[in-house]
Amino acid sequence: MRSLLVVALLGCGGGCGRPAVQTPHRMTAREIVDASSPAVVEVQAGDERVGTGFIVDTAGLIATNLHVIEGEATIRVKLYKDQAPVPVMSIAGVDPVHDLALMWIKPPHVLRAVRLGDSNVMSAGDKVYAIGNPLDLAYSVSDGLVSQVRQLSKDLTILQISAPISLGSSGGPLFNQFGEVIGVTTAIFAEGQGQNLNLAVPTNYLAPMIKQPQTIALAEFARTTAALAAQHGEGTGAEAPDDDGIVIHRDVPMHAVSVLDGCTQKDIEDVVASISQAIESGVPLYNTKTKQGYEACFRIYEGTALRYEKDAACRGVRTAFGDGLLRASSLASYKEKAWAMLDAFDGLINVAGRWAHQNHATLQTPIDTAP
Repeated sequence: MRSLLVVALLGCGGGCGRPAVQTPHRMTAREIVDASSPAVVEVQAGDERVGTGFIVDTAGLIATNLHVIEGEATIRVKLYKDQAPVPVMSIAGVDPVHDLALMWIKPPHVLRAVRLGDSNVMSAGDKVYAIGNPLDLAYSVSDGLVSQVRQLSKDLTILQISAPISLGSSGGPLFNQFGEVIGVTTAIFAEGQGQNLNLAVPTNYLAPMIKQPQTIALAEFARTTAALAAQHGEGTGAEAPDDDGIVIHRDVPMHAVSVLDGCTQKDIEDVVASISQAIESGVPLYNTKTKQGYEACFRIYEGTALRYEKDAACRGVRTAFGDGLLRASSLASYKEKAWAMLDAFDGLINVAGRWAHQNHATLQTPIDTAP
């Protein structure tokens, strides 16, 4: 893409006027598949893991999810309609917060790259298309809508989509109606709901990495990310001492009182009482300072959140619990997950207190009612 841009500029010389702005046209699913499939690749990490990636620069730069390749020094890429996979030469960038990675390959022939769109303009109801390699079925296409654009923390926004994302499709491109990639797909299993939450990381997190690619040796990448992979797996030991290295970042949401619109006073009291019961049960388990205790605490908090995400009387409360669950699902350790759920609980307790103050109400469950 860069070489084409240089040629275009040289062709203009000094006599070109301002180029006309071309408005992208809406494309059918067939048009998107035909135009973009050559830029979608299968990623083979080690002997067992298979995911998806996509070419972002014809020089051989490929994007995928970090979790697809982390901890591996042997990574291969199978290009569109090619039989033999191509070895990855080096890693071009890593973003653990957003689960993103870039890889370099030596192009065996002319490559086609995707076009990136502006993920910030996506909103609920927008049509999207995903191309991936689910269960080793090359170039499977699914479509759906953006269900929600969720702000999980100050540093993480994520697209929740209705397009199914299956095993093997993680790291694949999510297209808007104009054939532009606006997300990198991933699938997170929500235990307790029995279904996949279909998510995509916005490509606006990926764009800065593409502008400043690096060259990281595969051995170094494998060594440094093996620790991250082990952390995702929670390790094998029972003890989790205070100096386990996990830093907790509190991020309590400050909801507007309108988040409780549609709730009766009894509904609000039920939510606050259930949160209080969950905390009363979970804190002693957390205070055992073992990995089992952290997980047990989180599971109690998760159970309360799942129940209200599904059955809360008002939409705002359902969304608040859902946001907490999604933020927790993006974190590596149960210690962090438990704190993420506690942040969601504190945000709801806080807004319930402000609602009571504003409406001159007295809630049966004692909470801080300061405005």
